[in-house]
Amino acid sequence: MNSRDRVLDRVRRALGDAPRETASYAQDVPRDYAEQHGTLTTAETADLLAENLADYRALVHRTQEAELPALIARLLTERAAACVLVPPGLPKEWLSATATPLVEDSADSTPHALDEVSAVVTGCALAIAETGTIVLDGSPDQGRRRITLIPDHHICVVRVPEQLVSSVPQALPRLNPRKPLTWISGPSATSDIELDRVEGVHGPRTLQVILVE
Repeated sequence: MNSRDRVLDRVRRALGDAPRETASYAQDVPRDYAEQHGTLTTAETADLLAENLADYRALVHRTQEAELPALIARLLTERAAACVLVPPGLPKEWLSATATPLVEDSADSTPHALDEVSAVVTGCALAIAETGTIVLDGSPDQGRRRITLIPDHHICVVRVPEQLVSSVPQALPRLNPRKPLTWISGPSATSDIELDRVEGVHGPRTLQVILVE
């Protein structure tokens, strides 16, 4: 008897008269909860996302597609970025207006090398309005997980309404659980027992989210 069988045998004995055959997990767990609270228009959902992102101390910007390159260039210039990391599938036009040197992501990049990068620009998989959460899934416009965890400044572009959902229950069916999902609610931060907030401990100190309509 291996360890797995030994543990399962103990569980069965502890359950006593509980039937061996049970319904599937999907049948056991009722899923009659509301998928969202109230009925919001797309504009109201975008406003809610912006409000909750700001509550997490993310910096939110709103723009049109044609103005996106200039906005990204301005945000990089304002923070004096020495270079910006670029995921392999990031649309080239997004960085067409910036004079900041571009650094292509490489599998050979070490954490030390990534720590020398000033900023990273990515897309996203989804944005969840009710929780103020950005979800990354490692798609080509987002790149590997570590490129959004090590640089100190992350600019994330959200397309509205294509990538905007109201709630977590609406988001889950649209995400692939086999992908490396990263859920981001504001810049990285932690607090000690005296509630002194420290930012940038295990991720970027500055998160800027651009809602593109």
